[in-house]
Amino acid sequence: MSELSANMSPNRSRSAIDTRTMVCTAMLCAVAYAVMYASKSIFAFMAVGGFLKFDLKDVIIAIGGFIFGPLNVLFISTVVSLIEMVTVSTTGPWGLLMNIISTCSFLCPAAYLYKKHRSFQWAVLGLVIGGVFMTATMMLWNYLVTPIYQGMPRAAVADLLIPVFLPFNLTKGLMNGALTMLLYKPVVMALRRARLVPESTSHEQEKKSRTLIISVVALFLTATAVLLGLVLAKVI
Repeated sequence: MSELSANMSPNRSRSAIDTRTMVCTAMLCAVAYAVMYASKSIFAFMAVGGFLKFDLKDVIIAIGGFIFGPLNVLFISTVVSLIEMVTVSTTGPWGLLMNIISTCSFLCPAAYLYKKHRSFQWAVLGLVIGGVFMTATMMLWNYLVTPIYQGMPRAAVADLLIPVFLPFNLTKGLMNGALTMLLYKPVVMALRRARLVPESTSHEQEKKSRTLIISVVALFLTATAVLLGLVLAKVI
């Protein structure tokens, strides 16, 4: 009987972890959608060109990616973008495609690097690399796809790549990355208290002074990103 219990316990443990992962992922999907809906309303006055809108769902998706890995980014992004398409979006399947590409090109590299190294430095480096990669990727995809669903000549879109799409995506990446830095730790701690995320296996304890510095830097970067977005929205 003891051998049978010993053989079953790993399976039970794995099942419990899988259940927690599914519950947490479903919750993150719901929160990401709510954040997207609210932030699009809040930042409506910062819309650029009438169709480029800032939203903060990538912050929630980044947290899911840092906890569970890059596949979680793909799953949450797809689910949230599908629901967005059938509820509030006016860009249809093309908007769905662009949303998924934008989020995954930004956060999959960040989640992968953090999963491999599990340190704050690599999380920040991953967000920076992801932001640059997302900006370059969206330059290409905006050139290819925006003329289709916006009914604009491709030459007109090409003229907007540097003055509009480049700063918009850099600002969006900066805003979402900074807020991820600010919110990741308190959100993960809350999920651990709810037993939806296992306790950390790391033995390193972050000093309070370091946490304060991170928070101040993240707040500064967030404020900078918002100001850049305001400038971009008013200038373009």
